[in-house]
Amino acid sequence: MKAIAQRVSSASVVVDGASVGSIGSGLLVLLGVATTDTRREAELLAAKLWNLRMLEDEASCAQTGSPLLVVSQFTLYGDVRKGRRPSWTRAAGRELSEPLYEEFVAALRRLGAHVETGVFGAMMEVSSTNSGPFTLIVDTDELPG
Repeated sequence: MKAIAQRVSSASVVVDGASVGSIGSGLLVLLGVATTDTRREAELLAAKLWNLRMLEDEASCAQTGSPLLVVSQFTLYGDVRKGRRPSWTRAAGRELSEPLYEEFVAALRRLGAHVETGVFGAMMEVSSTNSGPFTLIVDTDELPG
């Protein structure tokens, strides 16, 4: 799994003109699922982001109770090494990625997080006001354990 985590002062998601999720200060998480991912990666990534000290004064969401807005984004696994058209061979299909996306959100909630979400697979308009800006890429392939 791969996540782009951004510290935001606000973020929101709109689908078909209707707001489906929004937060104030917290983390916007764009989440990609690879073909090799399992429930273990979802739990590992959720714990890492919940405890990652990237908010003001080096605090974490776990310490502050700050919310997370999680948006599915398969394009994080786009491969652009060849040609002009991205390859999606590492991006998991819906049958794997949707349950693991849901497991990631559930794992955050089990940790005590307030989580807002987009709509899986929908065309979404995501707006955010980055704070800092402070953005990290977190990939479970690069985490211990």
